[in-house]
Amino acid sequence: MSLVELDVDYSDHQHSFKDLAKLAAKVTGTKISLVNLIDSLTQWTISNYGMDVEQMLREESICQYTIMEQDHFEVDDLSADERFKDKQYVNGDPNLRYYYGVPLKTINGHQIGALCVLDYEHKSLDPEKIELMKIIADEVVTRLQTLKVMDNLKSKLLEAKQMQKKVAHDIRGPLGGIVGLAQIIRDQGYNNQMDEVLEFISLIHKSGNSILDLAGEILETSKDKALPDRSKTPDTGIFNLNVFKDKLIKLYSPQAKHKNILFTVITTPLTENIALPKNKLLQITGNLISNSMKFTPVGGHVTVDLQLTTSGEQVVLYITVFDNGIGISEESIEDIMSENAVSTEGTSGEKGYGFGLSLVKHLVSSLNGTMQITSRTGEGTTFNIRLPQNF
Repeated sequence: MSLVELDVDYSDHQHSFKDLAKLAAKVTGTKISLVNLIDSLTQWTISNYGMDVEQMLREESICQYTIMEQDHFEVDDLSADERFKDKQYVNGDPNLRYYYGVPLKTINGHQIGALCVLDYEHKSLDPEKIELMKIIADEVVTRLQTLKVMDNLKSKLLEAKQMQKKVAHDIRGPLGGIVGLAQIIRDQGYNNQMDEVLEFISLIHKSGNSILDLAGEILETSKDKALPDRSKTPDTGIFNLNVFKDKLIKLYSPQAKHKNILFTVITTPLTENIALPKNKLLQITGNLISNSMKFTPVGGHVTVDLQLTTSGEQVVLYITVFDNGIGISEESIEDIMSENAVSTEGTSGEKGYGFGLSLVKHLVSSLNGTMQITSRTGEGTTFNIRLPQNF
């Protein structure tokens, strides 16, 4: 593991190595000890004892010579050495004279810095003290690598939590619709009509299966984000607007039915059977639909218009979602477009996770698309998404 791979925040580890810096000085009987990491230009002191220093140019440092050695580097009298006698820290304050350094060597042989001790007068280190210095240097490297592992684990844990929130957010609306229909059946009891029950059960079944598709798409997107440019990577799951329309109806009809909202998905027969990549489309459109249903009152309408256009060799998908809900303020639109939106309650008290529309904006941008929002308070909102298709 190299210094670049360790990706150390030099200002963040003073306390992590303070005991080792002090131990090195006490073991060797010197006044000063430094833990230094060295890149191509700079020596970074990540912990110190007896001398307050944070960084210096590599070419000005003594440890630049230590990392070129396999075992150690020692200077009995810095003021008598041509390489150091004119340095400010030798001929001026603090008038250093003695130096002993051990390279910090990773398990794969990279020398990333040095553990060094210094004094204002000459010192003589016996073999036992030198061996202890090397043990302390090994412990420094071990801690650096351990810190890197811990940072990676924290990052993966954060990613897992974010993915959990995304899945929970995106299936919340469809799942709420299923629960709502089940409650209607339960509450009506013996007054249920068999035809209506069968219709509700059919909606529940179709929506349940589609939720699995949606969750799978979210998880697949997460796995693929390591790709250098997902927008230019062919999607193995090819479908068309007709299939897309069917998935949206299955997913969000229970939610619309429960809230008594007229939900419509429109396509054009001329283009609805043209194959296109499904990458992130359910996430993007689903979040817009759920948001519209959340802020549309009982008896309102939510409409989705899906259109494909061709201009030369470019194919563009236009997704328009519009409703006659309570609308969005200009300030809220600005927050959404800057991906800083926060959640508010829907017209029937629906709760949100606070990042649905900001997530849509992020997903659209990742596909090199554009998003526009127009709204009038009390009259409704229209979302316009433009996505160039990459086959």
